[in-house]
Amino acid sequence: MTSNRMIHSVIFSLKHEKGSAEELRFLEDGRSALSTIEVVQEFKVFKQISHKNTYDFGFSMVFDSEADYEAYHVHPQHVAFVEDRWEKEVVQFLEIDYSEV
Repeated sequence: MTSNRMIHSVIFSLKHEKGSAEELRFLEDGRSALSTIEVVQEFKVFKQISHKNTYDFGFSMVFDSEADYEAYHVHPQHVAFVEDRWEKEVVQFLEIDYSEV
């Protein structure tokens, strides 16, 4: 049986020096801003440990439906984080959106 739930993951690298206070602040500010949006579930922050790609971190979250996912994209907290932080501090990223089959 399939589910309407979807997982939104974005893997990324920052312009900040690895291990810096700026890097940590970005991750914590992302967690604070995005995890408190009502439709976001199971928000997690990950650090890449493999050397198989060039990304350093990941944000992952679950939505009950595509409608919740779309609501997240236009939510003022998400829009502000993207405009104020993401666009200025992220140097590369890849988004992956998937659901269970």
